[in-house]
Amino acid sequence: MARGKIQIKKIENQTNRQVTYSKRRNGLFKKAHELSVLCDAKVSIVMVSSSQKLHEYISPTITTKQVFDDYQTAVGVDLWSSHYQKMQEHLQKLKEVNRNLTREIRQRVGESLNDLGYDQMVNLIEDIDKSLGVIREKKYKVIGNRIETGKKKVRNVEEIHRNLVLEFEARQEDPHYGLVENEGDYNSFLGFAHGGPRIVALHVPPNHHHHHHHPSLHSGGGAGSDLTTFALLDQ
Repeated sequence: MARGKIQIKKIENQTNRQVTYSKRRNGLFKKAHELSVLCDAKVSIVMVSSSQKLHEYISPTITTKQVFDDYQTAVGVDLWSSHYQKMQEHLQKLKEVNRNLTREIRQRVGESLNDLGYDQMVNLIEDIDKSLGVIREKKYKVIGNRIETGKKKVRNVEEIHRNLVLEFEARQEDPHYGLVENEGDYNSFLGFAHGGPRIVALHVPPNHHHHHHHPSLHSGGGAGSDLTTFALLDQ
């Protein structure tokens, strides 16, 4: 089946355009390689796609710069002179900027003042005053932040000190400070809801354990204990 002739115009479909570019580029590079090997030709191909991707083919026996050098010799033109001139102009501008900045730095430290007129001296003083104002503001801000941080640390230490003093004074007045002292707290400590049953501890003589045991009494310390507890039910 004969292949249809392709109309030579821009391919609007981006995907088709990229596929066609890739195929024809590879074919072109293949033909360039064959030409370079078969005929000992110096071939260089530089391609930039619509997406700004660079593709290049260069014969194995030469470099891209040598191709451009041979082109300049054959045509009799200098491809680099205009570009070199632009680079020199740009370099001179950068050097001038550097000289001005260096002079301004020296003037701000009290050097290179002989060439300044009265108005320039006044402007220099104003610039320095503005710079000093900015520096002072930054300095005061940093110092203020450090002071606030220090005050917070002092307040925290003072609060800890007050709590320790209060606890120490309370223990001096009451050796049992912090212990369970009343029924409500005691029952809460034991985990009884609404107060729970009352727990009573009684000391009894040692020989009392062997006579007249009350059914509601429970020995809490074994055979040698003189502490007996029993639950007193609420009425």
